[in-house]
Amino acid sequence: MDKRNYNRRYANEYGIFRTAFYRVFLFLVVWTVSKLQYNIKIIGRENLERGKQYIYTANHTSYLDPPFVSLAANDTVAYMAKQELFTDKNWLLRFIVKILGAFAVNREKPELATFKTVFDITKNTKWSLGIFPEGQIRKTGVLENLQKGFITIAKKTKLDIVPIGISGFDGYAGKTILKKHITARIGTPISYELSEEEILQEWARQICEYTGYENKACFATHEEDVNLSLTEQKEEVKS
Repeated sequence: MDKRNYNRRYANEYGIFRTAFYRVFLFLVVWTVSKLQYNIKIIGRENLERGKQYIYTANHTSYLDPPFVSLAANDTVAYMAKQELFTDKNWLLRFIVKILGAFAVNREKPELATFKTVFDITKNTKWSLGIFPEGQIRKTGVLENLQKGFITIAKKTKLDIVPIGISGFDGYAGKTILKKHITARIGTPISYELSEEEILQEWARQICEYTGYENKACFATHEEDVNLSLTEQKEEVKS
């Protein structure tokens, strides 16, 4: 059994071979499934600057959101994923999460290793980051109790945040073809230089506009401890 700590991944894991595999998987598997089974419609790709690193952030309605986001952005994206996925009983899910370059986060107490991975990827590779501010899959149609880690990371890495609204998901397709209708709308990038409150409100505004969600955006009361010594952690990464 793989007992590796996937909180810590290194820049050399995101080299030419994984990048090539990611691209092939994206267009042979993700594009095919997304088109045939979910009839996905992508809007707003013109908002992205080609070749620029971003932090892609979307509402979270299913396990398919990461591939939908990557397909919409047409980019190689390393996702911050809950550490439970790396030991999930579904071997295929475990394999895909690991082989496509996701890295783990302890949602109750983020580890230093996770932040080292963030800085390693953003400073030493061309991959972008993927984070779901809701912190978990939610199907309530209400945007609330967001985790502020994505804003803190954006400010520390100096990467703009791209909101992506995913709408139309009403269940997994199974074996059906063209009966689902998913829309992934890429919003206007949000500058990391804005204040936390401005970023939060603009992100929530765009997501709610694209999905029809009710906007009750606020930070989660059990605040992620991402601010804890992040500056010190960044210094440790450099050392």
